[in-house]
Amino acid sequence: MGTLFRVVVHAESAEAAQRGASAAFARIHELDQRMSDYLESSELSNVSASAGSGRACALSEDLWRVLALAQSFSEASAGAFDVTAGPLIDLWRRARRQGELPSATRLELALARVGWRALELDPVAHTATLARGGMKLDLGGIAKGYAVDAALDVLAEHGLESALVVGGGDVGVRAAPPGEQGWAILIAPFEDAGQRVVLELAHAAVSTSGDSMQALVLDGKRYSHIVDPRTGQALAARISATVVAADSTTADALATTLCVLGDASGLAWAQRVGARAARIVRESENGRESSSTPSFDQLILHAPRPRTLERASNP
Repeated sequence: MGTLFRVVVHAESAEAAQRGASAAFARIHELDQRMSDYLESSELSNVSASAGSGRACALSEDLWRVLALAQSFSEASAGAFDVTAGPLIDLWRRARRQGELPSATRLELALARVGWRALELDPVAHTATLARGGMKLDLGGIAKGYAVDAALDVLAEHGLESALVVGGGDVGVRAAPPGEQGWAILIAPFEDAGQRVVLELAHAAVSTSGDSMQALVLDGKRYSHIVDPRTGQALAARISATVVAADSTTADALATTLCVLGDASGLAWAQRVGARAARIVRESENGRESSSTPSFDQLILHAPRPRTLERASNP
């Protein structure tokens, strides 16, 4: 999935911790083999290769769940979240490598191959059909969160309830460490010390999405790696979105979408569709400004005791 994963557990013995962590990493690897768009042999790539053929691809239970959830987020956001945005993401990756904006012709062609309604799911047969030729699925805004949740489930099966799993900008936690009320998680948008906060969480997830590192800068203007699938344009305003939710799958998808929506109505939308709390930090002419839900501020540790801080920031 193009990122690093980390597992932290509290266990009765090192052996128990190792067994559980090894099983969790094996589960993450299994999901990577299914959902990575970097691997030509992945299940996801096989579905993308069928685009426009009319072939209905049978899906594993994992990929079915992720695509079904993705479609629900697409519908709820009127297309601001869209896992069919692969052609646009590839186009802007190419732009960053070559240091030039994509041409209007290339952008138009890519945009014609994107559209969440052209991803047809059969809820009975658990199959997927990509109706347009050249479509490509990209689960960069949801698969890591799903893998975090799956790893936590595996750890629980091994009796490791006090656990934390990090996948890129996604952090999922279960029971608090012994003697603590929650896990202390550092949120660091744009590497800006002035905007850093520490959240205390248990039985929850937090995801941060933004363009801290991946961006194209031309003539003083910054183009994010995050693309608005409705217009095909990379986000030009620097923004970082953090979402706390009951599970990492939801937090991952909502943080990505919130970057696209990006305003006060976006925060209200995120709460309606599953966010427990959310915050946006953006750059403006007046510097960096933040807005958050009242519930977000309630999760901040204003004077945390010295302890290891797990960091959640998405490059």
